[in-house]
Amino acid sequence: MSDTATDAGNPFTQVPITITISVGRARPVVRDLLRLTRDSVLPLDRRVEDPVELYVGDKLIGRGMLTELDGDRAGQLAVRLTEVADLKDGL
Repeated sequence: MSDTATDAGNPFTQVPITITISVGRARPVVRDLLRLTRDSVLPLDRRVEDPVELYVGDKLIGRGMLTELDGDRAGQLAVRLTEVADLKDGL
């Protein structure tokens, strides 16, 4: 068996995974959380221009900037990668 995870003969390279994109965190007190209603605004700990983080499970695999696609996918959010973790040793 090959040492590289990208080996075309490795069936695990075809298994889909879920990547979670973290745009920020909020830490309201419980009282404020209970007061949230539709159209409430919950401030995050990041600014719009700050990088987002990409996770598989709880492992940070990269960072990037939110962007909007053009053309027939106009309006769809995407992430332009600015940093990618070394995944040679797996997730």
